[in-house]
Amino acid sequence: MIVFFRKAVACIICCIILSTLAVTSYSQETTDVSLQTLIDSAQVHLPAIAQKQAMINSANAQTQFVRHSFLPSAIVADEASVNTDNSLPGSYLSFGIIPSTSGGVRGSNNFQPSSGNIGVLYSEYDLEDFGLKKASVQNAQAYANLSKSDLSQEVYSLKWQISKLYFDLIKNLYQLEVDSQNVKRYGDIYKVIQAVTLSGIKPGADSSLALAELSKTRITYNQTLGQVRQLQQELSYLSGFPAARIAIDTNQTKTYLSAMQVMTGGYDSTNNPLTDYYEKQREVYLSTEDLVKKSYLPKILLTGNVWARGSSIDYNNNYKSLATGLGYQRGDYMAGVTFVYDLFNGVHKKDKLAVAHYQTIAGNQALQQEKLVLQNINNQAEEAINTAYKNLQEVPVQIKASQDTYDQKTAQYKAGIINLVDLTNASFVLYRSQTDYVQTLSDWFLANLDKAASTGSLDQFIQSVK
Repeated sequence: MIVFFRKAVACIICCIILSTLAVTSYSQETTDVSLQTLIDSAQVHLPAIAQKQAMINSANAQTQFVRHSFLPSAIVADEASVNTDNSLPGSYLSFGIIPSTSGGVRGSNNFQPSSGNIGVLYSEYDLEDFGLKKASVQNAQAYANLSKSDLSQEVYSLKWQISKLYFDLIKNLYQLEVDSQNVKRYGDIYKVIQAVTLSGIKPGADSSLALAELSKTRITYNQTLGQVRQLQQELSYLSGFPAARIAIDTNQTKTYLSAMQVMTGGYDSTNNPLTDYYEKQREVYLSTEDLVKKSYLPKILLTGNVWARGSSIDYNNNYKSLATGLGYQRGDYMAGVTFVYDLFNGVHKKDKLAVAHYQTIAGNQALQQEKLVLQNINNQAEEAINTAYKNLQEVPVQIKASQDTYDQKTAQYKAGIINLVDLTNASFVLYRSQTDYVQTLSDWFLANLDKAASTGSLDQFIQSVK
């Protein structure tokens, strides 16, 4: 069905049009555009697509940030100070605001100022994190993949939406042609009635009734034209094309049987962006579970410290000038391996893992729900295609019979054999037959569109529409 679908739009045109009646005022304002052109333009025009792309860039940047967060830390600090130097023996827990002193243990307080200088280089590296880095990067990458899938889903839904509008526009253009024929038909009836009325064959009331019916057909035509304009506006909003320029060529002619031959067939089920989004969402939840497990494992840190100090108090506890304490006088270094583990990590891990696990369950259910929805759409599309196929075989018979009836009734009315009601009934049956044809063809194409979208073949379907 996909390979030959590029001829399908042209194929269905002759299915409805029994005669060509151009709507010149409409065609002069518009430019023929293809479905693919509208979709390509929409992907550049809509801010929503650019927004999704920005979110992808943000997720990629976050992945890079997570990778870099595991680099060794190296902190350089230098401090010059003026202070006193009084201390007492004993230990205390620092609250972060108590200055640290060394030495200065004496019998009385000494408030003589002293100067000091210290430079520090401190480095820390996760020597072993038991898989935390890998789990963190994988989790960040899972979010990046979800953002990409979100964009693909948005674009896919946009393609589906525009395709529906495109086929709705085709349907209304066909209906506009049918309504145009109906207006012409009732115009001809009105002329016939005027002729037979003037000849005395029919009463003058028939002329008034025919004029009322003619006015009604014009109203119907205007309503259909309004639908066309609204669809153009909607496509303009999505694609950025000026509404007045959007049109579809309906001058090509093919037989509907040819269209039937190229449209029958099945679609190959491929990866569907609508389900892929939920797949990626599930992967995020699974990677989050793994990250939670790794986050509460112990850490083995490799630490190193190098520092140099200066002081205006010498090793004999003599106070010198403040200037003497501003240079580095002593240097030290220290390195160590530290084992870090919070004894309450087991409780925290259990709680947070429960949250992540239920998110994973929810993600699985969301995926299954989406698959169920698409399967339902596909099943309904199959039924609609089968129904439309059968009806497309019947409607041409209906149209031919109603056309023959109308021609006969017109001749009989001219001869004075039947009344106006019989003639207008025949005209209505012909109009209804043509309208049924429009609706059946629309159902057929929209059902094929839904089938393509639900089975992941939308892109092939769109590329085939010319």
